[in-house]
Amino acid sequence: MGAQSKELFHNHSKEFLDLIKSIGESRSKSEEDRIVLHQIQTLKVQLTEPNIPTRKIKEYIIRLLYIEMLGHDASFGYIHAVNITHHDSLLLKRTGYLAVTLFLHDNHDLIILIVNTIQKDLKSDNYLVVCAALNAVCRLINEDTIPAVLPQVVELLGHSKEAVRKKAVMALHRFYQKSPSFVSHLVANFRKRLCDNDPGVMGAALCPLFDLVTNDVDSYKDLVVSFVNILKQVAERRLPKNYDYHQMPAPFIQVKLLKILALLGSGDKKASENMYTVLGDIIRKSDSSTNIGNAVLYECICCISSIYPNPKLLEAAADVVAKFLKSDSHNLKYMGIDALGRLIKLSPNIAEQHQLAVIDCLEDPDDTMKRKTFELLYKMTNSSNVEVIVDRMIDYMISISDDHYKAYIASRCVELAEQFSPSNHWFIQTINKVFEHAGDLVNIKVAHNLMRLIAEGFGEGDDAAYSQLRSSAVESYLRIIGEPKLPSVFLQVICWVLGEYGTADGKYCASYISGKLCDIAEAYSNNETVKAYTISALMKIYAFEVAAGKKVDLLPECQSLIEELLASHSTDLQQRAYELQALVGLDAQVVETIMPHDASCEDIEVDKDLSFLNGYVQQSLETGAQPYIPEDVRTGMGNMSSFGSQDQHESLQHGLRFEAYELPKPPMQSKVTPASFASSADVVPVAEALYSRETQHVSSVGSAASEAGPSELKLRLDGVQKKWGMPAYSSSTPSTSFSTSQKPTNGVTQVDGATAIISKPHDSYDSRKTHVEISPEKQKLAASLFGGSTKPEKRSSTSHKVPKGSASAADRSQGSKAAGVPNEVVVEEKNHRPPPDLLDLGEPTVTSGPPSVDPFRQLEGLLDPTTISKTDDSAVAATSGPDIMTLYSDITASGLSDSDAYSVPVSGDNLNLLSELFNASVGVASAETIVTPLPQSMKGSNAKDSLQKDALVRQMGVNPSSQNPNLFSDLLS
Repeated sequence: MGAQSKELFHNHSKEFLDLIKSIGESRSKSEEDRIVLHQIQTLKVQLTEPNIPTRKIKEYIIRLLYIEMLGHDASFGYIHAVNITHHDSLLLKRTGYLAVTLFLHDNHDLIILIVNTIQKDLKSDNYLVVCAALNAVCRLINEDTIPAVLPQVVELLGHSKEAVRKKAVMALHRFYQKSPSFVSHLVANFRKRLCDNDPGVMGAALCPLFDLVTNDVDSYKDLVVSFVNILKQVAERRLPKNYDYHQMPAPFIQVKLLKILALLGSGDKKASENMYTVLGDIIRKSDSSTNIGNAVLYECICCISSIYPNPKLLEAAADVVAKFLKSDSHNLKYMGIDALGRLIKLSPNIAEQHQLAVIDCLEDPDDTMKRKTFELLYKMTNSSNVEVIVDRMIDYMISISDDHYKAYIASRCVELAEQFSPSNHWFIQTINKVFEHAGDLVNIKVAHNLMRLIAEGFGEGDDAAYSQLRSSAVESYLRIIGEPKLPSVFLQVICWVLGEYGTADGKYCASYISGKLCDIAEAYSNNETVKAYTISALMKIYAFEVAAGKKVDLLPECQSLIEELLASHSTDLQQRAYELQALVGLDAQVVETIMPHDASCEDIEVDKDLSFLNGYVQQSLETGAQPYIPEDVRTGMGNMSSFGSQDQHESLQHGLRFEAYELPKPPMQSKVTPASFASSADVVPVAEALYSRETQHVSSVGSAASEAGPSELKLRLDGVQKKWGMPAYSSSTPSTSFSTSQKPTNGVTQVDGATAIISKPHDSYDSRKTHVEISPEKQKLAASLFGGSTKPEKRSSTSHKVPKGSASAADRSQGSKAAGVPNEVVVEEKNHRPPPDLLDLGEPTVTSGPPSVDPFRQLEGLLDPTTISKTDDSAVAATSGPDIMTLYSDITASGLSDSDAYSVPVSGDNLNLLSELFNASVGVASAETIVTPLPQSMKGSNAKDSLQKDALVRQMGVNPSSQNPNLFSDLLS
């Protein structure tokens, strides 16, 4: 000891020794933190010094390890640990690798700095350096850096040193866990390592082989004989003595081999037969006086219970379980209970031999032991002992406060009650106890199963048995109602049962049951779900009374509840209350049809074709309605598929645009004389979603129409947001198609009429009792638990009658209806023209004479109502509104007369709006409207003037604030 102390003091500084001593002698966490924080400040200064000696830098890194182990941050020194991994000194390199494997994780930013060093060290001639690098590979290499070191690791599988081969196998196993695809072609190397001369390398290969067998058992059936031979050699002590642990030969290799054999022999008789002999030898030779020997025995029992069963091995395993249960050690008793639970699956009568030991474990004060014993009782439950076991489970559930385990026990009780229930009455009483004590921890499916059972009963039975079952449920629930704080799920079941069967047997009158239901609604007024179930139960009760021809008198508390729910914020509660109020006033026959008695389990037939509408459809067709167009045909007519993208297109239009406007280009002259609409009544609101299509069409037609006119510069409005017009509608924007019939008369286009068709898609509307002597009570309990455990007879819970699933009616979209837009206007004078259309971007209808007043001066005149412009005799009657659209006269109106253009119907409100804007009578020509081309002098002398006017109008533009905007208010705001 003296020599070691001198060496310790010689290798480390006094500061380091004082640090270790002070940390060990600290009496509180705060004192320890103070010492560590002071050391952190010291190290931050010392690590920044230049030319630190190698002995000191090693000591500094070890101090950083202490700081990290004590829970403090030492990230300021991580880079120094990475740096010393590059050092040539073996001691410093191993210290650096040790530090980085503890400091860093596989996704740390500093990992990239040591990958090159690891690659270099994996090729080192010193196997200690290689081992240190392989240790770092297992800890630090991530999925992205595996390809950088994988070839070197595979090469090291053939290294001359067994330690290197072992660590190389471990590194490949780590790669398989990180990314199996990288080493899928190297799986054969794990098989080869089973035949390695060193037992350590062979033992290391068992770990990756266990993972491979777990994922794919069939691919490794051929290794059963090899694994059995290895296990036999280990059990016969053929391995070196240094692999023994507490005189047990290589116990960890035995445990891993037993786990692998349990997987390979599961359900395979041929493979299991190769294992029987070696498993029997292990049971006979294992030392049960040590913990490691008992661990091997326990794993051997697990293997015997997993493979194809053998009677002799089962008897030997039962003897080992008996030793475990008779031990005074709680750990061994726990192992015995767990092992017994595995064996009773294969041989149920084994539990009878240990019934008193199981009872002792059930009454043990150790909570872990109790839970494991309840798991055993759950596995050995049958129809003869289900009542005792479930009652014990419920008593234990009441005594614990752990919500998670309480919910687990409740689910076990419900499952056992559904499978092995001796009677319907016992089942209802048991489920009531579970609901009452487990509360809302019980799954909602349990409540649905209980309601189904009460409605249908268990299996076969007569009506008298069903009636008795329902009466028993009603009586039990009427007693339970008075208890405080019942769970919400349980209250839903109570309300449903009282509503369906509360007055069925005639024992209780409707007023009594309705009063109890009102009490529930009042006591749980904050729970909307319970109130909904309550009002539905009241509806059923009063409906049955009305259908029976009895006079219904609502109780005052029931009437007040209905009035309260009529004003509820919940629309669901409001609807239920209105339905109840309406149902009470209906005829008895109607009520019986709406709410039939005891019809909760009847099948619901759904008419998918909606045949009840056939008469209405036929009548509509005879009166001229259009027939229904199937969806596949509709998609082929028009551009219907564009409706789905209107929302996205609309959102893009309202966003900011950063593209520069294109320069105006001179269009081609048109040979067609431009035409205008017949009247302003043809002006209709257009959705903004269709604006892009409209502008493209107008520009294309306008360019063609200008060929006959004078050569002029046109303003391109492609993609410009529409300033004048109605605001955009919602996503379900009606699509509008417009068609006009034009007749050329003396070279002039005559517009006869317009038809607008709007198709609008319809919206389609989850203590321990330590008895030395066996008491009579314990003997009686054991007899009740194990008396009939020879063969469990489980009755499937699916034997209930299940009503047919009701299919939801398929929604069918309706075809759009054509609606003609009236085209009636009052004609005053033949020579009058319609007022300028502010909702149109086309070229307005003008006369041959130019206006006498500049349109921008008319805008200024808006502030003065007395300023009114006048025109000459050939002009149309003057209007008080400004002729703003003359600024957009570069777009030909004839483009809007094409059959692909659109029109929007005008309602009465829009006509009133136009009349308020212009305050003048509208005149139209009785026979035809003659439009003369606009002179060049009115449109500006060049493109620059047109652009200036366009910019000025844009500055004055406003966005309408509603569907019928006050244009004057918006302009002057």
